[in-house]
Amino acid sequence: MKFYETGDIRNVTLVGHGGEGKTTLAEAMLFCSGAIDRQGKTEDGNTVMDYDPEETKRHISISSAIAPVEWNGTKINLIDTPGYFDFIGDATSGYYLADSALILVNGLSGLTVGAEKAWDTCTDAKISKAFFINQMDKENVDFDKALNSLKDKYGTRITPMQLPIGQGLKFKGILDVLDMKAYEFDGKKVKAVDVPADLKDKAAAIREAIIENAAENDETLMEKFFGGEELSKDDIIKGLKVGIEAGDVVPVFIGAAAPNLGISLLLDNIVAFMPSPDKAINIKGKNAKGEEVTFTADSKQPFAAQVYKTVADPFVGKLSVFKILGGELKAGQAIKNGNTGKSEKFGQIYVLQGKKQIAVDKLASGDIGALAKLQHTETGNTLCDETIGVVFPDIVFPEPCISLAVSAKKQGDEEKVFAGLHRLEEEDPTFKVVKQTETSDTLVSGLGELHLEVICKKLLNKFGVEAQLSDPQIPYRETIKKKVKAQGRHKKQSGGHGQFGDVWIEFEPLFDSTENFEFVDQIVGGVVPRNYIPAVEKGLRESLVRGVLAGFPMVNIRATLVDGSYHPVDSSEMAFKVAASLAYKKACSEANPVLLEPIYKLVVNIPEEYMGDIIGDINRRRGRILGMNPVSGGHQEVSAEVPLAEIFKYATDLRSMTQARGTFKMTFERYDELPGNLAEKVIAAHKKEAEEE
Repeated sequence: MKFYETGDIRNVTLVGHGGEGKTTLAEAMLFCSGAIDRQGKTEDGNTVMDYDPEETKRHISISSAIAPVEWNGTKINLIDTPGYFDFIGDATSGYYLADSALILVNGLSGLTVGAEKAWDTCTDAKISKAFFINQMDKENVDFDKALNSLKDKYGTRITPMQLPIGQGLKFKGILDVLDMKAYEFDGKKVKAVDVPADLKDKAAAIREAIIENAAENDETLMEKFFGGEELSKDDIIKGLKVGIEAGDVVPVFIGAAAPNLGISLLLDNIVAFMPSPDKAINIKGKNAKGEEVTFTADSKQPFAAQVYKTVADPFVGKLSVFKILGGELKAGQAIKNGNTGKSEKFGQIYVLQGKKQIAVDKLASGDIGALAKLQHTETGNTLCDETIGVVFPDIVFPEPCISLAVSAKKQGDEEKVFAGLHRLEEEDPTFKVVKQTETSDTLVSGLGELHLEVICKKLLNKFGVEAQLSDPQIPYRETIKKKVKAQGRHKKQSGGHGQFGDVWIEFEPLFDSTENFEFVDQIVGGVVPRNYIPAVEKGLRESLVRGVLAGFPMVNIRATLVDGSYHPVDSSEMAFKVAASLAYKKACSEANPVLLEPIYKLVVNIPEEYMGDIIGDINRRRGRILGMNPVSGGHQEVSAEVPLAEIFKYATDLRSMTQARGTFKMTFERYDELPGNLAEKVIAAHKKEAEEE
């Protein structure tokens, strides 16, 4: 592949709801440009972008994939992203790699939840947007209805650049409104035809709106427009490009990706209207002195890039996918990791085409590439020339919102399973593996149940070991509710030295401390020798690990050693440890022990129309509403406290209740007493479990 200068590069991410045809569109573009000689289909599992075994099996995108398209002297780096919400974390890298986004909707339903979320993410990421109304060849499509759904939501920024000639099964061409030229499909190509008479008036009205939109983005053009002068095509394109870069103009293009109708015209428009990296990149980093530095995709700047994705390739090893934010990268160049300060060596620069790696000699500022086997580099790290030190801001990925317990399906595979999971953790920043000390579970956390299920399938495909998922154990606690005094007496005689330890300990609830356990020594007169008192405390601390009800850790207890006795020969540290343990078991069984459950603060962000459903659902989960606050975008923020046992799979339920429009965060708040009827079930279940063991 030849070298492309920065101004001849377009980085475009394909985003939107699942099933809208993003992968199919990428395949059509690759075929149309001659990058591939056969157009694959997602249902056949033979597309360039969906190459993971799970993608080909499920016919959906799971990971973002990259491929370059060469068109009219321009290199278009396509980033195909997953549309299903469980994999939205992987789509995040697409927004960072791209300078503009093509948001897909279809001619049947128009604006979707996925498209709305893509719009919001593009706005937050400050990248240009365009819509592509796909599947215009499908039965019952309605272009006007689809277009109006965009206009109703986003107003006059929505700028249709094309009109369909025919719709559905009669979709046979496209009218370019700006040029007032019509094209009909001739197989996979297009041929110029006369503008259909029934579209002339509609096209003229839309063209006037386009000219007005273009003029609003440039003062000189505005003066010409209101002065009655006619704007030239170059004037209009100039104004539109300024508006697109600023987000004030959002063009709408049309076509049908599967039969490759209108794709060549779409490629023309991407080259003509979407910004190149030198127009889009303006990122601030910190140099070695902590001073702020700005990179603008200028080839004269020192080399600096950021790694936005890591791929575990079974043949090449770890691939670090990066975007150059300043300077150029040449084969053999000396570079380092700006975050760690360590030098990195690489053998070859690659351009990715799905799973295929194409070796190149150098890449320009703003281009996207990959390096293999970097030793010290992770997703989000900065790579830079060895003569400088720079670090760019961290990438913000969605936080995991569901956790399940994971274990090896086959005994003896534990080490391989957890090693593989940690490798996959490197690849996916929205996937976490954590060992729970309280319950001994290993938890995997992700963005949904499907996300975690696919992780386990990847583990099998890449590392040859199977894992199984299950509901995690709730980390319950136990405590006491009343003050009790008990004796612990340990006496054993079996020939030779015996064992003797005798203590009286008062146990009471501890409310006035941040500690879970407090030991108080009130021994007077040496009834328990000073050298044995630490053993008493140690015996209590070891005993507290297992409560008296169901074996959960005991918390919020004050133990006061008030009396005891010893034997000058038979007493020992071990004897007093055992005596303390006996006092603990006796007292806590009589001190009205109760189970405590973890309570989490839940903050849910939802559109206002779902308020009633969400509040009702939280109440059904034994939650307590703390407050409701209006937030931007017509959304409401509901704060509540809810037991952890009721919200393990809240991510799945909230998505279902709000059509994926709701989001939430949860943080640990405190422990509260578990209601008696529920406590009985938990105790019974754990006793049964203990008997089976």
